[in-house]
Amino acid sequence: MPCQIPGRFARSLRIRSTRQSEWGKEPMLQQRKEGLKKALNDSDAGVRAAASRALDDLEALDELEHLLVAAEGGERGIRVKALFALERIRSPRVFPVLLKALEDEDADIRAAATQVLGSKHHPKTLSSLVKRLKDSAPAVRVHAVTALGSFADNRLVPYLAALLRAEDDVLACEAIRSLARIGDPSATPHLLEALEDSRPKIRAAAATALGELDV
Repeated sequence: MPCQIPGRFARSLRIRSTRQSEWGKEPMLQQRKEGLKKALNDSDAGVRAAASRALDDLEALDELEHLLVAAEGGERGIRVKALFALERIRSPRVFPVLLKALEDEDADIRAAATQVLGSKHHPKTLSSLVKRLKDSAPAVRVHAVTALGSFADNRLVPYLAALLRAEDDVLACEAIRSLARIGDPSATPHLLEALEDSRPKIRAAAATALGELDV
């Protein structure tokens, strides 16, 4: 017959384990902060700068709850500022808020969310960013193109190549630059075609990109 732990003692163990788990995170975070604060006095300027940036990132975690609430509602300027603040927070909790903001009726909110998701380039957000290529706001479309250039995914080549003939010079040039950042050789025929474009800006961007593609 297996040995059974008395109910009261088992509950005590579970409570203690949970408390230790919650307690363990705080000291480790505090140790990281203290170590970085010491590094602010390092003899090397590069180390001091790196420590300062890291401290900013850790302190942003303390504001996560406030930022998530601010990003979802309120005045436009506050929402935009909160969305950009989420860029430096490494937590899965930011993604639902950012993805929701991509569908917001305010173009400025969609643009901010698009830029932040591009900087994070999480694979699961890729399809949502592709949809922004058809956004009603020109600025959002450009930001979406830029964001997609952060993903090393050759499946994006056809989507970006379709924009090389766009009437919007800024959009077409950014699509070319994103193709170059992705670097997939399958973009070659599309860029060669862009070399024949009537617009000098497009031809110049295409020429530069052809030299940056992977071999």
